Amino acid sequence: MGLAVLFGIFGLGLFCGMPVAFALGLAAVGGFLYEGLPLFIGFQRILSGVSVFSLLAIPFFIFAGELMMQGGIANRLVRLASSAVGSVRGGLGVVNVLSSMLFGGISGSAVADTSALGSILIPVMKDKGYDPDYAVNVTVTSSVAGIVIPPSHNMILYAVAAGGMSVSKLFIAGIVPGILMCLCLALVAYWVAVRRGYPAETFPGFKALGVATIVALPGLMTAVIIVGGVLSGVMTVTESGAFGAIWAILVTTLVYRELTWPAFKLAVITSVRTTALVMLLVATASAFSYLLALYRVPDLLGNFVAGISDNPLIILLMINLILLVLGMIMDMAALILICTPIFLPVAVGLGMDPVQFGVILMMNLGLGLCTPPVGACLFVGCVVGKIRIEQAVKSILPFYLAILVALMLVTYVPAFSMFLPSLME
Repeated sequence: MGLAVLFGIFGLGLFCGMPVAFALGLAAVGGFLYEGLPLFIGFQRILSGVSVFSLLAIPFFIFAGELMMQGGIANRLVRLASSAVGSVRGGLGVVNVLSSMLFGGISGSAVADTSALGSILIPVMKDKGYDPDYAVNVTVTSSVAGIVIPPSHNMILYAVAAGGMSVSKLFIAGIVPGILMCLCLALVAYWVAVRRGYPAETFPGFKALGVATIVALPGLMTAVIIVGGVLSGVMTVTESGAFGAIWAILVTTLVYRELTWPAFKLAVITSVRTTALVMLLVATASAFSYLLALYRVPDLLGNFVAGISDNPLIILLMINLILLVLGMIMDMAALILICTPIFLPVAVGLGMDPVQFGVILMMNLGLGLCTPPVGACLFVGCVVGKIRIEQAVKSILPFYLAILVALMLVTYVPAFSMFLPSLME
């Protein structure tokens, strides 16, 4: 009955339009009151949830991403991608995917990727004769790379929710799956472009490609500093995030000289708001997760799944389907904090490494950002592209399938996510 009270209050809060963080907190308070537990335990869980040193990296990552979006780094990455692959048939679609892989691997945010690159590429693609729905669909789905390819603040949330696992292993585990997903999306973008008869751009020459690479190199170094600092052991995740933010300020002000004072203030304000939202989610989800453990929800779910099938392949498919559905209707950060303590024990019981499950979780919930009814990236892309969501969704299925193919490969072939982390041992 207590579990029904917990999820009943949470579901009612979401139905009434309450923010997820408040719905989680209210449900946790209701659960504590129903069980007769002292409320100070709940507040202790809330405080302990945000009293984790590695969480300090999140505001630095978010701030660095905002600075790069406002300071011209995205423009340089787009030029580099256009010089490299723009000459293939329907090349701007492939350019879009490659730009997302480069920028997403620096900003770590799918929504920032959609907003920054969409503002640059979608108008250009429309002017070149590409249909608006195609331009939006490529931009939206390729932005998922920002969640999988390091650095990703969502992976830090998963590491905390999973009990403090190695962030460096998570970062390096996302590299191959992120590239694999972008490769699948690039192939679909090319296939759709050929079917629709989109044009090819003229190859600017190797000299122009070299110049574009040199110009984009300072921006690309942001990811090298953040990821390289963590993987080398020279810096902690938090320290690398701080150095990354400092480097982003130096590049956008001294090298590119495009970060204006109003843009800097906007980056600060946006970063503070996003960080506050994430931390509030972490705090309330910590109390909510305490009750999930009290009610033995992971054990109940494991027994339920085992009762349906004892085939690990079927069980993993069911977990993926559940995560995909949940990703369509809830915020990603909240789902990471809620689903990790529920599904991770089931996956580990099947012999899956927690690092591999983390990558699978990122890909599942990342796809949810691109799907209705609450896909944030889909909303942003449609606003930038000035089309209705219904128009975009009608032709987005091939891009969904591309991400699903990559997801299935990562799920059933551990080497895609575990080969590089195994080299660290």
